[in-house]
Amino acid sequence: MSLFDIFNRQRQNGHSHTVAIDTAIPDIPEATFIEKEAPEKEQPDGKSAMPFNGGIHLLYDFLDKNYESKGYNDALINPDATHLEQNVIALKNDLERSIRKVKTFYEDFIRQINFHITSRSRTGMIDTVEELTVKKEIAESHISQVKEIEEQAKLNEGVGHGIIISYTRGFRNGLAAISSHIILNKNF
Repeated sequence: MSLFDIFNRQRQNGHSHTVAIDTAIPDIPEATFIEKEAPEKEQPDGKSAMPFNGGIHLLYDFLDKNYESKGYNDALINPDATHLEQNVIALKNDLERSIRKVKTFYEDFIRQINFHITSRSRTGMIDTVEELTVKKEIAESHISQVKEIEEQAKLNEGVGHGIIISYTRGFRNGLAAISSHIILNKNF
């Protein structure tokens, strides 16, 4: 009886015919079928499906990060005042770079919309032109918000300056934690 005859066997007299296989079945390691490590998850760092992939959401994602914990951890690594100053400058540069990315995105987007408005209005697509006009107004509103954030950041005010305050607070808390752990907790 061959291996596949086991599946096609007929019951005779209420008994089933089974074949004993004398050959040893090799052990297959568990790792062949089961993955021990957790599968990697997709990064949710602002790359989700947003209407404007490089728009104002990119800037707000940058501003919404927790810079206090970053400052705290940086202080634990290198508790030097020049390290704090350099990281504050780096944060300001990162903010400026994010603002430039967003402004460039909207400037390009508005140019594309203007082209589509012009070409669609020539073909008499009134509803499409109105929809494009609304999209353009939204883009212009967003770019004005970005420019406002940029101006406030230059004056060390507003939400752009909030990341600097948050980072500095975290850095100082890290310095305090070092002092507390090393000096204040010692018994004399």
